[in-house]
Amino acid sequence: MRVVIMGGTSGIGLAAAEKLTAAGAEVLVTGRDAAKLAAVKERVAGAEQVDGTDETAVARFFERVGSFDHLVLAFSPGALGLGPLAGVSLADIKGAFDGKLFAYLSAILKAQVIGSVTVVSAATARAAAPGTVTLAAVNGALERIVSPLAAELSPVRVNAVAPGAVDTPWWSFVPEEAREGQFTEMVKDLPVKRVGKPGDLADAIAYLIGASYVTGTILPVDGGFTVA
Repeated sequence: MRVVIMGGTSGIGLAAAEKLTAAGAEVLVTGRDAAKLAAVKERVAGAEQVDGTDETAVARFFERVGSFDHLVLAFSPGALGLGPLAGVSLADIKGAFDGKLFAYLSAILKAQVIGSVTVVSAATARAAAPGTVTLAAVNGALERIVSPLAAELSPVRVNAVAPGAVDTPWWSFVPEEAREGQFTEMVKDLPVKRVGKPGDLADAIAYLIGASYVTGTILPVDGGFTVA
């Protein structure tokens, strides 16, 4: 089984790469950071430097890779656009869409994938948290395309995992001490009473890759955030 994970050098993508590799898959990861790629290359079958927002680079990458079984899209522009809408620039909003929705679509268009596509969305798509309008718009659009893509790309399966608060480098814009305080406040209202770990999402991604009768599905992995 050959798996390509774009955004597989840290956080959720890396956890998925390690889990699938341990299960015997041939995993190729991509990322933009040369140091992170160097750190992970001995732990997976291959690691390549690819900017997911560069259409030409993405097309050339998939030409080199050829046909493979499963595609996981786990990269993002980070917290770009986070904050009250009145204080967010239109350039940041566009950047958030370019860095995730449009980049994911570019990869899906070019990938010669024959088994499944799994995209990483976020619980902000279905929540009403102030300061997340841009994130909600990007992830909401991403989740909305899952079902028509599943119908259009059949028999290739298309699904999404939607994490809530997960302790990954995505939160690096928040100082560590403040981050811990923020997580403590978050878990008070979470049914599972803890912040997520990258491995929680890796388990969900592995499930969707192996679930041959599941397609067009959004799988929340958020500790109950969207039902609390």
